[in-house]
Amino acid sequence: MRAPELAGDGWLNTGGERLTLAGLRGRVVLLDFWTSGCVNCLHVLDELRPLEAEFADVLVTIGVHSPKFLHEGEAAAIEAAVRRYEVHHPVLNDPKMATWSQYAVKAWPTLVVVDPEGYVVHVAAGEGHAEALRRVIADLVATHEAKGTLRRGGSPYVPAEEQRAELRFPSKAVTTAEGRILVADTGNHSIVEFASDGETIIRRFGSGARGAQDGPFDLASFTEPSGITLLPYEVAERAGYHAVVADTAGHRLRGIDLITGEVSTVAGTGRQWRDGVDTGKALDIDLTSPWDVAWWGPAGGVVVAMAGNHTLSVFEPVSGTIRRFAGTTVEGLRDGDVHEAFFAQTSGLAPDRQKLWLADAETSALRWIEPEGETFTVHTAVGVDLFSFGHVDGPADQALLQHPLGLAVLPGDTIAIADTYNGAVRRYDPFTRRVTTLATGLAEPSGLLVHDGELLVVESAGSRIGPVPLGEQAVAGDAHAVRRPPTVLAPGELEFSVVFTPPPGEKLDDRFGPSTRLEISASPPELLAEGAGVGTDLFRKLRFAEGATGGVLQVVAQAASCDDGGEHPACRITRQDWGVPVRFENGGESALSLVMAGDPGK
Repeated sequence: MRAPELAGDGWLNTGGERLTLAGLRGRVVLLDFWTSGCVNCLHVLDELRPLEAEFADVLVTIGVHSPKFLHEGEAAAIEAAVRRYEVHHPVLNDPKMATWSQYAVKAWPTLVVVDPEGYVVHVAAGEGHAEALRRVIADLVATHEAKGTLRRGGSPYVPAEEQRAELRFPSKAVTTAEGRILVADTGNHSIVEFASDGETIIRRFGSGARGAQDGPFDLASFTEPSGITLLPYEVAERAGYHAVVADTAGHRLRGIDLITGEVSTVAGTGRQWRDGVDTGKALDIDLTSPWDVAWWGPAGGVVVAMAGNHTLSVFEPVSGTIRRFAGTTVEGLRDGDVHEAFFAQTSGLAPDRQKLWLADAETSALRWIEPEGETFTVHTAVGVDLFSFGHVDGPADQALLQHPLGLAVLPGDTIAIADTYNGAVRRYDPFTRRVTTLATGLAEPSGLLVHDGELLVVESAGSRIGPVPLGEQAVAGDAHAVRRPPTVLAPGELEFSVVFTPPPGEKLDDRFGPSTRLEISASPPELLAEGAGVGTDLFRKLRFAEGATGGVLQVVAQAASCDDGGEHPACRITRQDWGVPVRFENGGESALSLVMAGDPGK
């Protein structure tokens, strides 16, 4: 199909120029539909960097920023995100999701390849498509160079001006036993140690370069570090380090010896987890975007918010092991036993004796875990689903948050919430079960810390840390829903399928059994009368409950493929999660197909 022209409210990284597909004719164009709060979208940004370098003279990548949350559609928020995540290609602001709709996109992230003649030739949803894209682009370059329709040239990317600062998009902070403050300086790829005044810098762990170098504090390197936790004294003595850092974009946990300044890798291979084992010797296990960490005694170690696959792990520093603790990898909001619960990009942790509080960013939820008998149980205090958010105070079952990232336990056992996309700090009282607002007008508060009797907030977009006045206010606010339009389906039965076509030079890998896997669930669970569960076929008949008016289909699909030929072919797993809002109407569609990867013309 002919690629629809790009429509939106403005451009970033172009020096003010408005780009058009017509003006880019002759180049291969890669459209990356993303939103800044989506961890899978951040993974794709890293996957695209080598492709952009390899095909620099023929490929133009354009980020189409189609927001999920209200805040993400604000110009200042997009500008900050582009700088925070070092996006080095043009970005179109698509706040009304006009271009999203023109391309019939169903999920964040989605990648669309447009050939030099202006036709859509490949679509891929989710992450893990780097090698497939490389083959598709290389094939297009060869074909169109032979046809004489390929145009080589410079990039339309124009970098924005950067101002150096002591902190650059910091995220989390903790207080050491000596009363000093450790701040994850995410944008500067380092950990900063402040004196107790929170202003005087003692030292910096990390050279400032993006990387994974271990060693002395001034030579070591991190990659977008976020959460930090301190180990109990006796554990630190045996482990040989005092602090554990969630090195988020490096997919590692790092240990810091606060006496010698030595930095070491204590968990993770540096490869992003895609599938398979996530329990074992910590240095042999792939991690995926660990966002926060917290020592929690009932779990017997450091709980890791594994935002990249919506699970929680427990890292044991002395034994050097890591294990899955909670979650199934399905993104959603479901309470109950930790092994069956759904999480949604957990980004903040706060232990409180027998409870572990957590902030689930994508469901705008405050939740907690506590031991019950021989297992642990998940509960939700605030939050509805993947698509409801807002700024509403009052009874917890009516209150709304917007993409919270941080938590702290206050005196009196109430919970402070860094309500990031509302620019606010909120308080939840577990005794009255009410939510109030402590402060507003903050620049993306992402971390909270109780220090010397004060509540400090890490303002990520403000690149600062400072105190929050504890004067409560009531905000009536507004309730919002994701602007993404629901898919209109006919009541009753649905023919559902996921499309996956291996890229050029690959074939499905069925050496050890079925090469595909499909898991379907729903919110609410009773929405599906038949068809929920796990299978190996990418086609399934679903039957919806009689009288259902709508809900969310939760789909997880994956496919294994290998190089076609060679003695030792390279193999890879492609995986995608969808949360598809649906509404039922007579005359709606009786079939639904989601594209994980493939040529839309075939």
